[in-house]
Amino acid sequence: MKFSTDFLDEIRARVPVSQVVGARVKLRKSGREWAGLSPFNAEKTPSFFVNDQKGFYHDFSSGKHGDVLTFLLETEGL
Repeated sequence: MKFSTDFLDEIRARVPVSQVVGARVKLRKSGREWAGLSPFNAEKTPSFFVNDQKGFYHDFSSGKHGDVLTFLLETEGL
């Protein structure tokens, strides 16, 4: 089933990335962003960052970057 671009944009605008990511990754506030351990790689120091204002996450350890929908696709295998 394919969703319209308008519908997907509405989801991106309404749902904070940190809320969805926080269900899988323990996040802590770091300035304007949230930081946590990568859900994609085993690590000891946080290199995974979420920015709600810009609507994206970035994982420096794996180089993965995206929005709330991309995170769900990557972690849930959808």
